Order: sequence, then structure tokens, then C-alpha cells
Amino acid sequence: MANRQALRELQTRLAARLQQARAEGVAAGWLAVELTGRRFLLPLAQSGEIFPVTSVQKVPYTQDWFMGVANLRGGLYGIVDLASFISGTHLMRTFDGSIREQARLIALNSALEVNCAILIDRLGGLRGVADFVSRDSAPEGSPAFMSAQYVDKTGQSWIELDLQQLAGSNEFLGIATLTA
Repeated sequence: MANRQALRELQTRLAARLQQARAEGVAAGWLAVELTGRRFLLPLAQSGEIFPVTSVQKVPYTQDWFMGVANLRGGLYGIVDLASFISGTHLMRTFDGSIREQARLIALNSALEVNCAILIDRLGGLRGVADFVSRDSAPEGSPAFMSAQYVDKTGQSWIELDLQQLAGSNEFLGIATLTA
């Protein structure tokens, strides 16, 4: 009888929390990350699981920013060095020691239908609209996947990346090099 009562109380608490979440809306909308000192916001709805940096198998004849493939929880994922992709240059970075401890691989949401994970330097936690004091369009000349720029309460600038637009761009999908 006590188990039934405990189960009933648990169901009541869960129903109340769900109702509260519906009424208040989602508090966090982005995963904050850092890449070579720059701050970015990844929409939670477009982001997937977060993994520690693991062994990556190189793939020949691919762009410098395409690191290779890795087995992440039994799935084969292409690994993209997002900082190198954004900058357009190969950033000869080494991931050892404390740098490796902070670096992470973030899988794109499976709804985007691209088995890919992006390498980021450091996680910055979850952010919501209330964490920012202003929103503006992305800086002039930015790629289409940079959708907006936010300024937080400390005056730091954050750029929102539209992962769906990134995953669908020809540049991102074009990992092959033309020369052997």
C-alpha cells in the first residue's frame, strides 16, 4: 500500500512539473561553447549528445577541417574541427593535457540527418534569452549559418550558429578535396 501511495505522489509531482514547464516555457535555449577564444551559441534543439574527445581515424583526400571519423557510442560520425571550418584555415591545434580535458565533441541532432560531431574547445553551459541584454543580426559578411549576435550582461559577444543551416550548406557537406 505504501508503494502505491509513493507512486501516486511521484506521478502528481511529475504532472505538476510538466504543467509548470509548459506555463513558463523553456529556460535554456542554447548550449554556450568556445572556439579559439570566440563565443558561440548552439541551439539545443539542433544539438545532440556531448562526448569527450576520442580517437579519430583520419580520412584521406578530405578538407583540413574534416578531422576524420570516430566511433561515438557505437555510431560512426564524421568529426569537424569547427574553428578551422569557420576560419577557413587549418589551425594546427594539438589536443593534449588540460586542453583535451576541456575540449568536447558535440553531435548534431539526429533530426538534421547528418552523422557528424563538431569539435569545440570548451563548454560554457546553458544559456537562455534572459542571459542577454541585446540581440542583433550577425556581423556583416558572416556566413548564412551565423544567424544572430547576442551581448550578455558582462558585455561579451556571442554568435548564434544555426546548425541546421550549417549541416545543409554545400561547404560543410563538401569534405572531399579535389587533389590527391
